Amino acid sequence: MTDPSQASSRTRARRGAAAAAILRPMFVDVVERDHQETDAAHRRRQIVVAVTLVLGATLLGLSLSVRPGDRLFYYLTFALAAVWVVGGLLSGPLHLGRLLFRGRLRYPIVTPIGVGLVVSAVFVVGSLIVREIPAIRGVVVDVLDHASEGSLPLIAAITIVNGIAEEIFFRGALFAAIGRKRAVLLSSVAYVVATMATGNPMLVFAAILLSPLLGLQRRSTGGVLAPILTHITWSTTMLLLLPPIFDRS
Repeated sequence: MTDPSQASSRTRARRGAAAAAILRPMFVDVVERDHQETDAAHRRRQIVVAVTLVLGATLLGLSLSVRPGDRLFYYLTFALAAVWVVGGLLSGPLHLGRLLFRGRLRYPIVTPIGVGLVVSAVFVVGSLIVREIPAIRGVVVDVLDHASEGSLPLIAAITIVNGIAEEIFFRGALFAAIGRKRAVLLSSVAYVVATMATGNPMLVFAAILLSPLLGLQRRSTGGVLAPILTHITWSTTMLLLLPPIFDRS
């Protein structure tokens, strides 16, 4: 007769192995690639990235200082996306990246979306706690006011466009400009510092939690597709689920 405890242990081991097979290629293993550039091209990339970072952080702070419902918010946020994208593309070549799955290199699609949904679930659970704390609830509502006061389809478009644009710049151009050493750490720090321009502690807290995951995806896959999919999955889910949770009516 099979020992129930041994059967349970084998089941847990199989589940752990399955989870590792999915997560290791996304966060740990590094796909081989040849993304070399000359020293002159690298210096040029660093200059373009530095200028873009200053402009983008300034626009980010301005966009969230606008009164909810004001059309200027839409103009500023689309302008911000344009700055991230143009700066990212002008800095030099960027790559979509590949993921090793079942012995073949593939574009990372399903796993990054799944990661975004899992991270969203964690944030939703945390939001159920945060909404009961008045001092913290207020800073979340300040951000959500733009969604509740404005056009939801337009806000959703802004959310998706800016999520893509941010990844093109931070996990694309900036990550490449840093080089191979500590790129995950330094790109995450830069993303958090830029987010500080919003003056909203909850956005900064979200950046602290999310950016290392996105950086690890960029390092493993060698491109921006995985971080983009995780980012926009998380941000659009938050856009749809958080307003009902923090509904003040």
